Formats: sequence, C-alpha cells, structure tokens
Amino acid sequence: MRRVVVGVTETPGGMTALHRAAAEARVRDAELWAVLAWQPPGGELGSRNGRLPSALAEHRAAAVERLRDILDTAFGTAGPGVPLAGLTAHGTPGAALVSIARGPEDLLVVGTGPRTAFRRLVRPSVARHCLAHAACPVLVVPPSPLQTELEAVHRRNFWRRPLDLGELSA
Repeated sequence: MRRVVVGVTETPGGMTALHRAAAEARVRDAELWAVLAWQPPGGELGSRNGRLPSALAEHRAAAVERLRDILDTAFGTAGPGVPLAGLTAHGTPGAALVSIARGPEDLLVVGTGPRTAFRRLVRPSVARHCLAHAACPVLVVPPSPLQTELEAVHRRNFWRRPLDLGELSA
C-alpha cells in the first residue's frame, strides 16, 4: 500500500507539514505515517556512556507520549481522515525518515524552519538530508506565512520597536 511518511515536530512548521501530508495521503489514497525521531540527552555519545537500558526505555516512552500529544493537537478526535500510523524512531531525524520512507511509491514530507546562520551551524537541515538521500519523492513544505509574521513580532518585541499602525491595515 502507498504511504505518506511525514517528520513530526511540535513546531508551527512541523504542524504545517503534518497537515499537508494528511492532505497528500487523502489525494493519493495512502496511509499516513507520522514519524517522531528522538535521541537521548547528549545524543548518541550520551547513550554510550553507560546509560542503563531502562533510561533509554524512559526516553522512548517520553517520545511516544510526545507523538500522541502532537497528533491529538493536530487532528483532535476526528483524526486525519486516512489510516494513521504513529512511529517513534531512535536516531537523527533525517536518517530516520530516509530509512522508513524507502519504497518507490512512498512520499516523504518534511517541513522547513527558519534557517539562520547560527542554526545551520548548530543543526544540519533535515530537509536537505532527505533530499540528498531519499529513495522516494520528497515534498518540502515551507513554513506557514503566519509563522513568518509571528517571528517578526517577536523580533520587534525583542528590540522594543514600536508598532507601526500602517502595518495593521496591510
């Protein structure tokens, strides 16, 4: 059966990608696979430092609970209108998504977030990794225009700039 695999985060861009993936699954008459990638605190190096298996199980359980919360927030009790499977994957988001969406009929959906120079340095782009390594088509969903406006408001508040009333009418 066809699958639409989507990377899930609790960010506004992640929610936009999740809703777009649900729409694509309806159009394609496919299953929707929502994937939340997780890593223990400290990343893979932190898990090698003698962490107990019970600690990893706790982190996995927390990821499962986070995935449930995200899906409940996104779709409520009505659901997305297509068969839905929620998966948690241990690893980096890009590698986890590429390993799950490996069928030629799959569609991989990922969101993009703000990519400032600092974020590019600290955290590599999941979308770029998926575009470079996926064996199936990849749909990269840009952030919602509302997210851009919200970030502009946050910047204005941070710098304590006054609100221009002309912006409200536009």
